Amino acid sequence: MAAAPNDISIDTVYQRVLALANKEQRGYIPPVKFNLFANQAQMDIFEQYFHDRSQFGRRNGNQTKIADSIDIIEEKISLFQIHFDLADVVGSNGDINLNNDFPNLYRLTQVRVDYQTENKIKKAEEIQITQLDSYLSSSLLGETKKFPFYIRYSSSSGDDRLRIYPHPSGDSSIDKVVVDYIRKPNTVNWNGILVGDGSLVYGANGTVDFELHPSEETKLVIKILQLAAIAMKDPGLLSIASQEDIKNIQQEKQ
Repeated sequence: MAAAPNDISIDTVYQRVLALANKEQRGYIPPVKFNLFANQAQMDIFEQYFHDRSQFGRRNGNQTKIADSIDIIEEKISLFQIHFDLADVVGSNGDINLNNDFPNLYRLTQVRVDYQTENKIKKAEEIQITQLDSYLSSSLLGETKKFPFYIRYSSSSGDDRLRIYPHPSGDSSIDKVVVDYIRKPNTVNWNGILVGDGSLVYGANGTVDFELHPSEETKLVIKILQLAAIAMKDPGLLSIASQEDIKNIQQEKQ
């Protein structure tokens, strides 16, 4: 499968990794191991976005530069933001099975409930399950369509679930739940085809490219080299990765 306009070609990254690893005869990284390192690298970089966003939000200093840095991170995260309307998947008790309906869920950002009797969609507040009894018994905080809320809990079968209060009807003509969330990146895969001389060549069918922002290509190469060096216990390969990391940091500062 050819890379989408905003994707990073996994074959390009693999060839860069092999070129650097082989530059000093550090050894060959087979596709199976490369795919393992590639997925871990993509997830590490993805999760770093949220750590960096939190850190920048706490910093003092040049607020313009901080705001610009946060904007860049938000742009990278926006590639994974999903807006999803739910109706028939909401149970009569207000339950949503996150494992079934959002198998690639990474983080919920907002839950809203559309009660037609209110003529306005309402943002639902997340509360802790330990607060539920207090909310239900309070005349100020109790169930009301003007101020919906939800809990997130694990069912007896181990499913990750939401339960919304007051319970939506489950009828799409009456009530609707809108969930905004951030999904995980898809699992990448470099697919090789065995040719006549017994070697593997890149095959587009079955290949899944990286979904990170295009600016992350070099970071992926470096991260994969680092992971491979640790797994292979190769200090020489780790040194190559460190050199490439220094070069990349210097280029980003220019």
